[in-house]
Amino acid sequence: MQGSAEIDYLAPGRFIDSDHPTIAAFAKETVGDLVDPTEKAIAIYGRVRDAFRYDPYNIPSDAEGYQASATLARGHGYCVTKSALMAALCRAVGVPARVGYADVRNHLTSDKSKERMGTDLFAFHGYAELFLNGQWVKATPVFNLSLCEKVGILPLEFDGRADSIFHPFDASGRRHMEYVRDRGHYADVPFEEIQSTFAEIYGWGGGSLGGDADAFEDEAKAG
Repeated sequence: MQGSAEIDYLAPGRFIDSDHPTIAAFAKETVGDLVDPTEKAIAIYGRVRDAFRYDPYNIPSDAEGYQASATLARGHGYCVTKSALMAALCRAVGVPARVGYADVRNHLTSDKSKERMGTDLFAFHGYAELFLNGQWVKATPVFNLSLCEKVGILPLEFDGRADSIFHPFDASGRRHMEYVRDRGHYADVPFEEIQSTFAEIYGWGGGSLGGDADAFEDEAKAG
């Protein structure tokens, strides 16, 4: 029997809008006849990771853009929005889910990306946390497989038992991701806090950075 804390993480939220009709339908289609919560979570992870391209150059600037249903409609997103989508899909099929955040330093950030962002530090990197087999497990459905293959980074797998977080090194042994600050977990996306942090660090609250998923992949490959 689930405890009250886990039941709280099954309820729809403002951004993790698991009760939205399109979220419910997409979740049902993704898990099919699966019954086991871990198998459901694995199926959802794979679909969010690979069917929604990672696009850090078009970050929503409005609250509605951060809703999981909006990410589903767009077909692409960045770490915060893709992780919220995964949490919403999991809640829609009865898997308790929340979102967590950390500041990370990407040691392989391209020069063009650094120029756009002004830094290689990414505040409020988002991931999902799922309650499976009596414990919370991290899942990071962010970098799609085609991106990983193109730029030579190791894809993140998820088995529902061990945390799935960014690799410290890429496929050739170069230093990749470094977690520098844990910002904790939330029942819903802390939109206002994210916006204020982006404004403080980057002087910017969202919108287009003058590129798209294709541009990001090409620049990441070039290094």
